[in-house]
Parts: sequence; C-alpha cells; structure tokens
Amino acid sequence: MASKKNDGIRALSADELQQELTATQNEYHKLKFTHSVTGLENPNVIKETRRDIARIKTELRSREISQMTETQIAKRSKIRARRRK
Repeated sequence: MASKKNDGIRALSADELQQELTATQNEYHKLKFTHSVTGLENPNVIKETRRDIARIKTELRSREISQMTETQIAKRSKIRARRRK
C-alpha cells in the first residue's frame, strides 16, 4: 500500500516535482546547518527530509524510464548486465 506522501508526490506534475525537489533540498541543507550550530529539538526531521528527497527523485526517475523508447531500455539493460559481472 502506498503511503500518503507517495500518493501526493505522484499527483504532482514534472515541473512541480522539480520545484519540490529544489525546495526540499534547500530545507535539508538549512536543517543540517541549524543542527550543527545550535541543534534541533527533533533531529529525526533531517532523516525524514532526506527520505522525502529520495521519494521525489525516485518518482522523477520512474517517469523518465516510462518515457524511454524500446531501444533506450534495451541499451539500459545491457549496461546493467555489464555491471553485474
């Protein structure tokens, strides 16, 4: 079952996802700086923000892969096969 965060991310357009990624990355850097200087009341916020960034990047990549042609997917499979060796 998908979480509410994932459903919300899937509902966004590609441009909105890119903007959300930039905003979340900026927030992550600010949180890390604040935590190193003064400390945060709840440092788990850093972990959650990092996971949100990963969720957004995963959705962007899955959309990118879904738009690939058959030849691009075949080439990608060859590259992945070489890495496994």
